[in-house]
This record gives sequence, C-alpha cells and structure tokens, in this order.
Amino acid sequence: MDRVLELRQYTLHPGGRDVLIDLFDREFVEPQEAVGMHVVGQFRDLDDPDRFVWLRGFTDMISRADALAAFYGGPVWQAHRDAANATMVDSDNVLLLRPVYPGAGFPRPRSPRSPLGAGAGERGTSVVAVTIYYAKAAIDAEVRAFFMDSVRREMAAAGAPPLALLETEPAENTFPRLPVRTGEHAIVWATAFDDAGAHRDHVARLARSRGWTERVKPRLDALLVRPPEELRLEPTARSELR
Repeated sequence: MDRVLELRQYTLHPGGRDVLIDLFDREFVEPQEAVGMHVVGQFRDLDDPDRFVWLRGFTDMISRADALAAFYGGPVWQAHRDAANATMVDSDNVLLLRPVYPGAGFPRPRSPRSPLGAGAGERGTSVVAVTIYYAKAAIDAEVRAFFMDSVRREMAAAGAPPLALLETEPAENTFPRLPVRTGEHAIVWATAFDDAGAHRDHVARLARSRGWTERVKPRLDALLVRPPEELRLEPTARSELR
C-alpha cells in the first residue's frame, strides 16, 4: 500500500494533452515503477481540455526521494523530457498526500494494467471523481472521524463509497527539484463511476439527501476555507485506476 502519494495537475498548451498522454503511456509508466514508484493513474480532465491529472505513490518519504532521483536522473527522462516539457505551461500544482488511516489508500487493481500499446488513443467511458476539501486548520482526529463516519455514510448511500480517502502529508518535501504545494490542509475523496451518467446520478441523489443537506454539508462548509475542488477525470488507455 502506498503511504505517500502525489496528486499532480498539469496545465498544458492547447492541443498538447493527447501528445503528452501518448508519450506518458508509452514511455513513462514502466520506467517509473522500475525504480520504486507506483503509477496509480493518469487522466484527462473532462472539464478542462488543457489539463492532465495523474497520481503516483511511494512507500514512504525516503523511498520517494530515492525513486524520483533515479527516474529524473535516468536515461528515460533525459531522452523524453524536452518533448514532455514542451506540452506544459505549469507542472507545479502538486498535493503531497497520505491515507487518512491504514487501508484508506487506493486498492491494488483486480486486473493488470493494459499492456504497452494497447488501446493507444482510445477514449474510455468511466469517470474517476476526485474532490479536494481545503480545511481551515490542520486535519485532526475529529475531522478524520467526521469524514470516515458522517461524510462516508452519506456519500456511500448516494452511490459513491470512497476508493481512497487522503489527507495532506505535512513532511518536508524530500525532492525539492519538484515543488509541492505547502501551507494547505486538504482532504481528498476519490471514487469511480461506470460513466458520466452514473456520476450525475450520484450528484443528484446527494442533493436530494436530507442527511447530506441538513447535517453533513453545513458542518462540512464550516470546516472549509473555500469551496471544494471537484475533478471529473477520464482514465487514459493505460491508467491502472479506472
């Protein structure tokens, strides 16, 4: 199980996303995992044609530093970094995260990742929904319990039990060559739906739930420094998470 994760959101030049996805799926998955990382998933943002979102995991902060140094100092990145960087406007929107409790990280898949070259260029139908809640203060035991109990119960009843429930990892960035966002207190809820219609149905059910609107949402709003950030993500052909 990954005890440290990165949620990475890249802003790309117009027309650059499919170029980066093709390159990423072909060249960057296996080489990262060969040096100790776990490429959890890579996605198109359904609401922003110029955003690419991906997740990768690590055993801990020490192994993160070692794995990143090995990959970004290695031959694969050296060979393809110019092509990758040419697609990007900004790659510094990165949250460093950890599971809120043991077992709350992304489960390992029940089937292997699609092989290299399989489905290149194809578009999927499933939707991975990621909601980022920004709290006013550091996440404590009371906030964790609220998410694990009250939020989880209402979300599951509306068809969205979590695939993962994550929070900000407060440790110092062990690989400063790649910046991460600091000074924020985030809880990240991730789940998956068969398609965009199933996600819409969930949103509608939640809006009709009195437990959500009368009990959970008011308390949730009081905890937050700003409205949640909601991402609707379409897995690429070789995304493990889908």
